[in-house]
Amino acid sequence: MSGNKKDRKTSSKRELLKRPINKETKRIFVAGTRMNDGKTTTCLGLFAALQHRFGKVGFIKPVGQRFVRIEGNLIDEDSVLLERIYNVEVPITSMSPIAIDSNFTRRYLEEPDDTIARLTDRVCRAFDRSSWEKDFTLIEGSGHAGVGSVFDMSNARVAKLLNAKAIIVSRGGIGQPIDEIAMNKALFDQEGVEVVGAIINKVQPDKIDYIRKYTGIGLKRLGIPLLGLLPEEKVLSSPNLHQVAERINGSWLHEEKDQNWKRVNTIIIGAMTAAGILDTLTPGALIITPGDREDIIMAVISYASSPEAHEIAGIVLTRGIVPHHTLRELIAKSRIPVLLAEEDSYNVASRIHSMTVKTQPEDRDKIPVIKNMIQENVDLELLANSL
Repeated sequence: MSGNKKDRKTSSKRELLKRPINKETKRIFVAGTRMNDGKTTTCLGLFAALQHRFGKVGFIKPVGQRFVRIEGNLIDEDSVLLERIYNVEVPITSMSPIAIDSNFTRRYLEEPDDTIARLTDRVCRAFDRSSWEKDFTLIEGSGHAGVGSVFDMSNARVAKLLNAKAIIVSRGGIGQPIDEIAMNKALFDQEGVEVVGAIINKVQPDKIDYIRKYTGIGLKRLGIPLLGLLPEEKVLSSPNLHQVAERINGSWLHEEKDQNWKRVNTIIIGAMTAAGILDTLTPGALIITPGDREDIIMAVISYASSPEAHEIAGIVLTRGIVPHHTLRELIAKSRIPVLLAEEDSYNVASRIHSMTVKTQPEDRDKIPVIKNMIQENVDLELLANSL
């Protein structure tokens, strides 16, 4: 009896994995070679380009690992980002059918047969809903092709399940991206998913022609067209002060809410004279200095009040030292946001330098840059023809 029950489960699992998928709507699966290679940035730009070319575009990230809770549902952050920027006109739960919480893998391994059937059905139904009355559906993966293998929903397998071809996004260079793209292609090949192109991201502008030539040759040997190279854009990797505050666990000594979303372009550590600080100030500078360096704080406030002054991103006062109340009054009258951090200046600066800056819905200044970057640097005609 137990054997028959197991056979029925296996049969049910096979049937669900063969579940028919809407094949009319064009679709593409976007995978990365590693985390933070620019997959989400690519999807943000591609969505706008695909809208321009095809009309109504849907979006889905079948498996998400970073999520927020919305009305009791765990929703992937990238799905929220796309919805807020583009108003995708798809229920948010369909754009993010599976979110991987901390106990997800353990729960799956305890009951893999029953769970894979439910996950497969959920992803297929969500895709059908995301593609309803759409001309094109953009599918964002979660990391490289093998991510999700532990619960039988790797990116390569999901792409196969959704009958999608794939493009791979990798980081600038020659040898390393080609090696990583080759490895990811092998996983897609194993599932019978065609890789129709690669995009190389974060390429130094002065090396674009060089990288294009040799990466193109290397990818051609793998049978993968080079769809484009995306130049490194400083604005995309520059945090705003709100993100800095979260990173350093800072508290606001003086908050200028309309200023908190400005980009931090440079970091200046106040370990010099006040006059020396003024000589180094550039647009978007963030000054990091102990709270007892009142000479530096006064000099920066005075400088910022000058009509010819560069716009300063803000000041971080370190070691938890709060300035004298008279100086705090001057800070409050200024237009300079000021944060208070408990750590010393070196550790605060190190934390900021090591930040991974993700695009957020509030980053409206980034969206035109991303759209133009994809439109101008990706061969959309080649991509469209491959579908």
